[in-house]
Amino acid sequence: MKPLCCLLATALVSTALAGDKPNVLFIAVDDLRPEFGAYGADYVKSPNLDRLAKSGITFGRAYCQQAVCSPTRSSLMTGTRPDTTKVWDLNTHFRKALPNVVTLAQHFKNNGYFVQGMGKIYHGGYDDPVTWSVPWQRPNAPTYALKENLTGEAPALTAEPDAAPKKGGKKGAEKRKDATPPGSRGPAFEGAEVPDDTFVDGKIADLAVTTLRDISKKKEPFFLAVGFARPHLPFVSPKKYWDLYDPATLALAPNKFRPKDAPDYAIVPGGELRAYRGIPGGSIPDDLARQLKHGYYAAISYMDAQLGKVLDELDRLGLAKNTIVVLWGDHGWKLGEHDAWVQTHQLRERHPRRAAALRARPETRRRAHRFPRRVCGHLPHASRPRRPPAARAPRGPELQAAARKFRAPMEAGRVQPIPARQRWPAAHGLRNAHRAPPLRRLGRTRRPHENRRH
Repeated sequence: MKPLCCLLATALVSTALAGDKPNVLFIAVDDLRPEFGAYGADYVKSPNLDRLAKSGITFGRAYCQQAVCSPTRSSLMTGTRPDTTKVWDLNTHFRKALPNVVTLAQHFKNNGYFVQGMGKIYHGGYDDPVTWSVPWQRPNAPTYALKENLTGEAPALTAEPDAAPKKGGKKGAEKRKDATPPGSRGPAFEGAEVPDDTFVDGKIADLAVTTLRDISKKKEPFFLAVGFARPHLPFVSPKKYWDLYDPATLALAPNKFRPKDAPDYAIVPGGELRAYRGIPGGSIPDDLARQLKHGYYAAISYMDAQLGKVLDELDRLGLAKNTIVVLWGDHGWKLGEHDAWVQTHQLRERHPRRAAALRARPETRRRAHRFPRRVCGHLPHASRPRRPPAARAPRGPELQAAARKFRAPMEAGRVQPIPARQRWPAAHGLRNAHRAPPLRRLGRTRRPHENRRH
């Protein structure tokens, strides 16, 4: 699978050769699955996501490295796999295993960019100060608008759903090593008559707009990372976004059944969702499932409106012509498929896919990529004309070791490689890749059944 951000690298290279440095607007969205207008789901109201997709490139099969928040964000920002970052959970910072790694945004900073970040870029509680030119920011906002919902473990103010606790307690995700008791948080959704800037995404959009005005006056190009929290749980958004949908018309998951012969442990119970009040154990009833889906779609529309404010300001300031816009979701999300909810760590088709779009220039030809894309591996390519050799991101040592082990028999003459034209029946994609013939051993002829196409 090709790197998702290789097109960002291509755009940077082309503009570098043209003699200018483009700005970069790098937008992360939490728990956004590829289900909105740009992906054919016109029942989800997402006009700003859709206009961004129409003006650039949309990835139809972008896959994350691991379907968990911190591993996938660490992987994307460092250009390495979770087996290299050693981040497989929500409790580990990638700097523990890679103290000297150069992150994507840090590389831009090292090459003359002003780099600023806000909202959820890294996982909650785990900032990386060396990434930024100025301290990372996260505005505080209430989790809920209704006072009766601020009970249990629901904090009165939070920067984003997985924010670190206040000083004096355990740091970052260390506090979350113990599972949150079921029903100990507030409700899983809320729709109140409040303005957009009541919640964190509205405040992040306002901060991004103000920041764009400030950094547009700087001489150096900028890399601005903006992280939106919705549609992460709880599904909280102003009521006007709930009113965009008729809950009676919302279709439930068509495959609300467990895969045939799947063991019980194959379906993780979804403890994150059940930590919220009013969510029962076991299978989610249809009426509650429809409310949850309604809240998820409303949260997408709320986030979409905040995205629109940022894109509008980019246009108003005249920056769009020289700004690369990248929008990505950290991983997918289940809404009842196979009787599962939230990121249940199951590598089935809908779950590890993420939404991803790129606009290199306003005149970029609209395209939709359907072949699989992975999201790490882009650091060795980004801004290559200006990249010093020392800044190259290291390849995973485990991959190098595997490659040496694979080459050893071939180099010793014990294995004869198949000619290239016979290796893949479909040379330009992954279709029929399972039909690739095995390596032949010298002195051995194939049996008749080995030449059949299965």
